[in-house]
Amino acid sequence: MKQVDIMIFDFDGTLVSSGGDIATAVNHTLGWLGLPLRELSDIVDFIGDGVQVLIERALGDGNKDRYQEAMAIFSAYYEQHMLDTTRIYPGVKDVLEYFRGKRKWIVTNKRYIFTKKIVDSLGLAPYFEGIVGADSTLYKKPDPRILSAVATDILVDPERTAVIGDGENDVRLAKNAGAYSCVFLGGLGRRDALLALEPDCVYERAEELMGLFS
Repeated sequence: MKQVDIMIFDFDGTLVSSGGDIATAVNHTLGWLGLPLRELSDIVDFIGDGVQVLIERALGDGNKDRYQEAMAIFSAYYEQHMLDTTRIYPGVKDVLEYFRGKRKWIVTNKRYIFTKKIVDSLGLAPYFEGIVGADSTLYKKPDPRILSAVATDILVDPERTAVIGDGENDVRLAKNAGAYSCVFLGGLGRRDALLALEPDCVYERAEELMGLFS
């Protein structure tokens, strides 16, 4: 069992199942622009590097000139529909309650305002010291400098810091920072790609975290 002082959680695909609402917003945007819709699996593969990259990937190389328009359409729609089907993963609240005595932060490449709205609406706010979003700092995952926004002592003992997420950026963030990496295999990330990065630990259900950390 790994002893940790600080737990860094990813958001989409780790704490909440949000891929459906994101994909719907992307396809709403593409439809509004008169562009072909994308398969859900394709959109899910686009998630993880922030909304700007998500929209760029969804538009494709031939429609980069429509980026600003697409961003405006996506943002307006997603703001109104981000909670249509997004829910907390089973067992997550039990885990957060179990680790109530640990310092916990959400670090995500999602915009802060979107993350905060979902966190507040789903009752997750009391469990976390704060949220670091894509627009909270100059850095994004997997750049370890993003952790400077979490706490000044975050890297004093990286051996006692855990990064928990479902994406390749989460594993790389942990490795870049010298922290402990723990991957959720039931999220949005591709299982084979995640395992290829050789994270320190993996889990299939949220409740398993209670047996992995102390």
